[in-house]
Amino acid sequence: MSKLLSVLIAALFATVSAVSIAADAPKAEAKAEAKVEKKAEEKKAEVKAEAKVEEKKVEKKAEEKKAEVKAEAKAEEKKVEKKAEEKKAEVKAEAKAEEKKVEKKAEEKKPAAK
Repeated sequence: MSKLLSVLIAALFATVSAVSIAADAPKAEAKAEAKVEKKAEEKKAEVKAEAKVEEKKVEKKAEEKKAEVKAEAKAEEKKVEKKAEEKKAEVKAEAKAEEKKVEKKAEEKKPAAK
């Protein structure tokens, strides 16, 4: 009887242990899944942060390029203005020379008219 009692206690202990292990398996699985999900979320956040940094770099480069193009446009505008001023001065000089020719002809005609 004592042997039977020992066998029953051992069987009961084995059953409880097996049930306990079986009950812990889903918990361990869920824990592992949660850990994997947490790592995935961390990786996702890391990728988002890197993307944001990269986006800022791209925006900065775009702003620099925009400023460069603006400076080039301004320099080109100054060149055009300078050429326009030179052309204006040239036209004025030609007009003045033409005016002097007209005055000279007028003076040449004056003595002839007297």
